[in-house]
Amino acid sequence: MLLAAFVLDAALSLAQPIQLPAPAEVVKLCERVTQLIDSTRLASPELGRAGEPLSENARQLLANLRGAGTRNSPQVYAFLSNLRGYVALADAIPKPATLSEEARRQFSELREAQDRLEAYLRALLELKEQQLRDPDRDALARYAEANRKLPPPEAGVPRVVFLGDSITDLWPLNEYFPPERDFVNRGISGQITGQMLGRMLADVVRLKPAAVVVLGGTNDIARGVEVETIKNNLTMIAQLAEANKIVPLFASLLPVSDYHKDKDPSYERTVARPPELIRSINQWLENFCREHNYVYVDYYSALADARGMLAADLSDDGLHPNSKGYRLMAPLVQAAIDKAVRPPAPQRKRNPIWRMLGGDSPRQD
Repeated sequence: MLLAAFVLDAALSLAQPIQLPAPAEVVKLCERVTQLIDSTRLASPELGRAGEPLSENARQLLANLRGAGTRNSPQVYAFLSNLRGYVALADAIPKPATLSEEARRQFSELREAQDRLEAYLRALLELKEQQLRDPDRDALARYAEANRKLPPPEAGVPRVVFLGDSITDLWPLNEYFPPERDFVNRGISGQITGQMLGRMLADVVRLKPAAVVVLGGTNDIARGVEVETIKNNLTMIAQLAEANKIVPLFASLLPVSDYHKDKDPSYERTVARPPELIRSINQWLENFCREHNYVYVDYYSALADARGMLAADLSDDGLHPNSKGYRLMAPLVQAAIDKAVRPPAPQRKRNPIWRMLGGDSPRQD
């Protein structure tokens, strides 16, 4: 069952963060509802005639839902209301005694789908209320103490902040980069680009870095955040960085794969994160960087296999890189940082005698 006890448990357990099903899963359920409305109308001529407007509505509302996103509660409510109307109509019209077993099964499936959508809408509304009640939506407390203890950057050692989600959060930078580098990890698992934007002042600007490496967007896709919203958030991150004399670098979204779903069904990643959408956002991001003269860090090409999936040996769950994956990523971002941020050239020491005379010291070859 697509949305069964999962969202019900989430909606009823107010103490736990609510995890909604992937948008693609919700769309799949709504597509099935539309098919069932069409097929059950054949049960009787009267239902066929009376149900025609509701069938047309279902198709239009499904198209609206695809466009607006499954996190758009008014659109979900509109689709569900239409389904309620059809189920009530079907219950009111007598069925022929010769109704086939297959038709009975379809009516039963339609009612179950209604229950699942009811549960999904309740969970969606509760999540929105929970987000409004959350006093720390962007998880600013996560690094507050570490930020207070972090000393200022040393002269001649450019500080670079890595801002991102779990792919950044799980990356132990000290194990992949030279110890003399001042690389600061400010990734938080599960975050979307809007939350990263909300952390720019506390977790980036106030740390006085020379550059920030931004890797975000995969969770936005999984949660149904509109693509334009993702673009706007990344654009504003870039503008905030530049306004504070911080060089922004943008990393591509990583590919995903379903190669490990036999180990765990939740590792089927391409449903929630369609590969074509990842490629589309990466194309926009690369063009955005070219247009504004930002450095684009292409992790995608290094980690994708011939099918455009996250190579099986570079991840253990189809989403996050393993140590082998991170070892491919490290030199790419280090080269990008070196290109974007160069430490100042060491000043040539002047001979004290020549300094007193006001001249340049002779070269010490």
